[in-house]
Amino acid sequence: MTKEQWNAFTTFRSRFRDQCKFWGETAQNMAPPGWLASLQKEAADADETPPYPIETPIVYNQALDSVVEGDEIKMILVGDNPGKDEQLAVNRRYLVGQAGKLSDGFFRKAPELGIDFRKNVIILNKTPIHSAKTKQLGFIQKKSGAPFIALFEETQKWMARETAALQKGLDCELWLVGYGELRAGNLFSVYAEELGKQYIESGDFRGINSVRLYQHFSMNRFSIDLTQHYLKNLSLTDNLKAIGYFHRNEILGW
Repeated sequence: MTKEQWNAFTTFRSRFRDQCKFWGETAQNMAPPGWLASLQKEAADADETPPYPIETPIVYNQALDSVVEGDEIKMILVGDNPGKDEQLAVNRRYLVGQAGKLSDGFFRKAPELGIDFRKNVIILNKTPIHSAKTKQLGFIQKKSGAPFIALFEETQKWMARETAALQKGLDCELWLVGYGELRAGNLFSVYAEELGKQYIESGDFRGINSVRLYQHFSMNRFSIDLTQHYLKNLSLTDNLKAIGYFHRNEILGW
């Protein structure tokens, strides 16, 4: 990274670490204590998720602490939210479960992209709030009401705003993987709206050209979608651009 890029990254990292700590403490201090973890467990049970320990209700990605100035960052990849493996105290890192393995495998099998998934990619989420499956956030919304909804929306706005700023500072690609819940009225519509403000209202056309939407890597949906839309007369790089722009226009309208 250049000095300017490094400064942009370290500023984001510090702010993100502090913000996750603040959100975690805020949630813990709401009455009754431990309500968020309790709701996360209730949501998992209602969805018949096999029992697992909820250790980190709001997850900062500790993999960011391993990034050094000499690293070359080529992409920010944004998933949905931390799952079962990501929130475990032994991990506290994003995309370390099955979806992470599929992500890593895709880039390993595509050397022409020149991307080492664990070295050249900053992994973020649309919210750092944990749930075993993303759809369970909807269950928590209905059960908790105003306290959770306010926290959930605040995390989305913050992540969209700060991720856009980081992308501009690093001047790299921004991939959003998992886009179904970005549609109006869905779980991450607040994130989508705030992200649009950061690029459209500012007229940042260079930044806009770096934003792409894709199916999630989980359940091989990314690869299936790529295969279905692949044009043989284009390179993999150009196919990825075309598909990413298509889904961005389809879902975000820009």
